[in-house]
Amino acid sequence: MSMNASRKITAETTDRGPEAVDERSIARMNFRTKPHIKQAIQRAAAWSGIDDSAFVINAAYKAALETIESHERMVVSQRDFNRILDAIENPAPPSEKLRNAFARHRETVESK
Repeated sequence: MSMNASRKITAETTDRGPEAVDERSIARMNFRTKPHIKQAIQRAAAWSGIDDSAFVINAAYKAALETIESHERMVVSQRDFNRILDAIENPAPPSEKLRNAFARHRETVESK
């Protein structure tokens, strides 16, 4: 898929809401790489019709969002979802160990 520099790539979610990759750039990042990696990036950027920096930023941003989502979102089956909801709505009574832990907490931690 060809992408020109004026096309907006938006994120599904971020801490500040949807944002565009091509918003005004004010933050700077510098890194070193091996010559063969740089050549591959330059070649792919040329095929995509964008400059090296835009190509790297787009690829890194996409990978960052995917990594964040994979760590912050959990996909469960309908069966497990129902079990989770049931556990929230109908919690088991506290066990002896839990009651003891709360007692130790009350004795050792001073709350303000």
